[in-house]
Amino acid sequence: MDVHVIKSFLCALLIALAAPAWADIGRDEAAAAAQRVAAGRVLSIERTEADKRPLWRVKVLTAQGDVRVILIDAASGRVVG
Repeated sequence: MDVHVIKSFLCALLIALAAPAWADIGRDEAAAAAQRVAAGRVLSIERTEADKRPLWRVKVLTAQGDVRVILIDAASGRVVG
């Protein structure tokens, strides 16, 4: 096999494996993450930024009637403290 073909294949493989690190989560994933923290009905989802970090701002109406705002990191899907 040609060395250039092997290098190209390995480069493509590394890029494919690294892709999830670059992937942003979508609105649906952000809503699901927020509902795991505060079960209820999602009222709104907005893309925003804090400290130069992209976030999803999700408003959830809980069963108790409270409105909670949950911030979700748009890159990782983790809840922001």
